[in-house]
Amino acid sequence: MKVSDAMSRDVQVTSPTQSIRNAAKVMAKIDAGVLPVGENDRLIGIITDRDIAIRAVAEGKAPTTKVRDIMSDEVLYCFEDQDLDEVARNMSIMKIRRLPVVNRDKRLVGIISFGDLARNEDPSTAGQAICEISEPGGEHSQSAH
Repeated sequence: MKVSDAMSRDVQVTSPTQSIRNAAKVMAKIDAGVLPVGENDRLIGIITDRDIAIRAVAEGKAPTTKVRDIMSDEVLYCFEDQDLDEVARNMSIMKIRRLPVVNRDKRLVGIISFGDLARNEDPSTAGQAICEISEPGGEHSQSAH
C-alpha cells in the first residue's frame, strides 16, 4: 500500500508569523496536534501542540509568540508514492508520530500519522512502529532541544 492510500489530504497550514495562540486555536478547531508551517508556497517547518506546551508555555513565552520562534525547522517528510510499511519503519526509527507528505515536486499533499497507519497497514507493522516510537529519547525528543 502507498502513503497516498492512507494519508489525510485535508491539511491545514500555518504561517511562521502567526501567533502560537492562533496556531493552537486552529489545532483545536480541526482536532489535530500538528500544523505544517508554510511560507512562499514552501514547507519550512512544523509545529505541534507539544512544541507549544514545552517550548512556549513551559518557558513562559507569551501567547503572541510567533510560530517561527518555537517551530521545528528541520522538516522531515515522506513522498506520497512511498510504501506505507517503509514510512512506518522510518517514523519509528525517527520517533515521530506524524509526517508531512509531499509529491515529487516537494509540494505538500497530505499528512500521515500513526492513526492512519493503524487503520490502513498490517496491524503487526503499525503495532511494532508504535512500540518503537513510544520508547523514550531519540533525536526528535523534546528534551533534545
